[in-house]
Amino acid sequence: MFTYAPLWQTLKDKGISQYELIKTYHISTGTLDALRKNKSVTMNTLHDICVILDCPIEAVVKIEKGDK
Repeated sequence: MFTYAPLWQTLKDKGISQYELIKTYHISTGTLDALRKNKSVTMNTLHDICVILDCPIEAVVKIEKGDK
């Protein structure tokens, strides 16, 4: 299972709000909702977020072992 918990910490550390992701970087509200709910997003979306935040993918997503 994937968790996007690292993303929320990275946003906080960089001082970027979810609102800013929507308005400045044009990340859709649907994408943010999927991330909040740890649902699937494309690798392209993860790439875009990493470029926006200037961070490695580990700062956005983490794999959690366990039941699905």
